[in-house]
Amino acid sequence: MTQSVNLTRYLVEQEREHGAITPHLRLLVEVVARACKRISIAVNKGALGDVLGSAGTGNVQGEVQKKLDVIANDVLIHANEWGGHLAAMASEEMDTVFPVSEHYPRGEYLLLFDPLDGSSNIDVDVTIGTIFSVLQLPGNVGEVSEAHFLQAGARQVAAGYCVYGPQTQLVLTVGHGVAVFTLDREQGSFVLTQDGLKIPASTSEFSINMSNLRHWAPPVKRYIDECLQGKDGPRGRDFNMRWVGSMVADVHRILMRGGVFLYPWDQREPNKPGKLRLLYEANPMSLLVEQAGGAATNGKQRILDIAPSSLHERCSVMLGSSEEVELLQRYHAESA
Repeated sequence: MTQSVNLTRYLVEQEREHGAITPHLRLLVEVVARACKRISIAVNKGALGDVLGSAGTGNVQGEVQKKLDVIANDVLIHANEWGGHLAAMASEEMDTVFPVSEHYPRGEYLLLFDPLDGSSNIDVDVTIGTIFSVLQLPGNVGEVSEAHFLQAGARQVAAGYCVYGPQTQLVLTVGHGVAVFTLDREQGSFVLTQDGLKIPASTSEFSINMSNLRHWAPPVKRYIDECLQGKDGPRGRDFNMRWVGSMVADVHRILMRGGVFLYPWDQREPNKPGKLRLLYEANPMSLLVEQAGGAATNGKQRILDIAPSSLHERCSVMLGSSEEVELLQRYHAESA
């Protein structure tokens, strides 16, 4: 029964069955999970823990940091820097990479993370989360630099997120499907509650910020317009719209029951390829979605095939149920 399988046992069985993960990768995932438990506790305390509001600082993207952004970032760094499984880390909240100190053993992996996705929702008690991605450090590397993190998403060896909602759940892939773990606060451990997660190929639900409609490219406008026409339009069925405003919450819903999530390019910043960060958000979420049978594109190509050019590169994101993503790709191709 899945209720008797905790995260450690699941990872050990993945190591034995598939040989897909090493002992150091197992340790890395376990440490990230423990860090997420600490972040979950801080999130749950809210105003009682004096963690709400602005930190009075900004990140490399020029965004105002919340107190919990900084707390979550520090928790992940301090939990992972000494264990010997990492060579370096990179975060949405840091300007450049954070190499492991020479005082600690250097491991073979690189960890990237968005410490607290959806931080604009912190102060209104709406679901937020932590997203992470793991890459392997190329062999025979001396000093670790940003260039070593610039790997296509298809080269991720693990990815996942922890969502802090009515329950705290960890959603994880190590390359052999997607598993969901729920935090049992009495035991203090993540327990496997779903395995082999699959996204339905078709859906009648989309997730997008409709207030930006006037700024979208024609293919996205066409797709949404057809959805809104419902059963009387070319799609022949009614669609529902859902939008939380935290990528981790919107993608979690899609993984659980299907749907399509869109955060497309828009003309407000025409020189930027999109809003979401490729390395910290788009790549790990795309790997999870593909491992669950879905698809992910930026409109022109598969997200996991994009060759990054910078640590904080942005991209357009359309992911979820495969039939909808394929239709969006076709509309972009026809428009081009």
